[in-house]
Amino acid sequence: MVDYRLLMKKVEEVVEGMEREDDPAGSLDRVIEAIVQGFRSELGIVGGRLYRRQGDDYALQATFGDAKTVSGRVRVPASYPPIRLVLERRTLLMPWDDHRLDKEFEGSIGAESFAAVEVGEGRYLVAFDVLEGYPSEGVLYSLGILRHGLNQRLREDRWAGILRQAHRIQESILPLRAPEYGRFDIHGRTALLESVGGDFFDFLEITDKILGIAIADVSGHGLPAALQVRDIHMGLHMGMSRDLKIVRTVERMNSIIHHSTLTSRFVSMFYGELELSGQFIYVNAGHPPPFHLAADGTVTRLQEGGAVLGPLADATYERGFQKVEPGDVLVMFTDGVTERHERGGRVGEEFGVDRLIQVVRDHRSASSREIVDAIFAAVEGFCGDCPAEDDRTVVVVKG
Repeated sequence: MVDYRLLMKKVEEVVEGMEREDDPAGSLDRVIEAIVQGFRSELGIVGGRLYRRQGDDYALQATFGDAKTVSGRVRVPASYPPIRLVLERRTLLMPWDDHRLDKEFEGSIGAESFAAVEVGEGRYLVAFDVLEGYPSEGVLYSLGILRHGLNQRLREDRWAGILRQAHRIQESILPLRAPEYGRFDIHGRTALLESVGGDFFDFLEITDKILGIAIADVSGHGLPAALQVRDIHMGLHMGMSRDLKIVRTVERMNSIIHHSTLTSRFVSMFYGELELSGQFIYVNAGHPPPFHLAADGTVTRLQEGGAVLGPLADATYERGFQKVEPGDVLVMFTDGVTERHERGGRVGEEFGVDRLIQVVRDHRSASSREIVDAIFAAVEGFCGDCPAEDDRTVVVVKG
């Protein structure tokens, strides 16, 4: 089974490792070649083809890996049904027996299936040769990750010019103060790797008896991630204004992120609604599971939900339930906290969830703000002078 979270990070490393070139197609060449060479075992990708939009056609620019080398010019009309579907769905996997495939044409270029993504807002199509035996949902999920990674590379320069505006927007998105809500003591804090970043938390006053709490992590950091944070913030508040149920809110967020032409990343998100009684209803969309430390010392991980937001348009999610009693502590965090390495950088041991839980045990009688500060201090003490590798966010709710 593919670990999609690790796969996302691996794709990002490949994309970020490419040297910048004036020609976007040149950057794509390097990235696609690296993907074909490096993702055979995880995704079954053995070959690739890059097409570029030219008028009403897509012209074959290059082949990679085991893809058949074709002599002469190859042009495919944009009206070709599989291409129309790729442009509509952004990722597509079609079996060889699909009647919409032109078997003669596909055979002439050596394709035995149709697996493709659009990138650069339709300026390019990338088709892949995928080995048999990989579940269709897993392949589609993976193609979505690849598409977003490629788009990340193409759009990086475009975003750089609006960094200052993004910083102002992000400052306005993060809560100015913790909410006063019943008997609960709540506090959150974010430390960004750059002036803007991909971590996000928010408190939403649903009604006077229900408080929404969200924490999210856009893969990566910096400007591209910050722009996606804005979409999350707006999507959550729009969902609340329409009085949507919690699962429907998360599914709607997934759809927004999947279909957005500005999307370049994936989002893990944990969203819950806390009632004055202490009942906490939540959905975990691929986020590092928060933990509930009960007054008797029992630890419960909050894992119910579904996949990260973005790759699949029709992803479904399940609700989870947890009661927050007096004396309990609920802790939400992003992986920049637990995956911070000890002195010596990435080769060192990670701070980890167990250490995080122990810090909370040691400070459970303190206020939520003091617990948050203790967590950040413990992480920095563990890591010493080694530089941070990701944005870090912690939200604590005391019963």
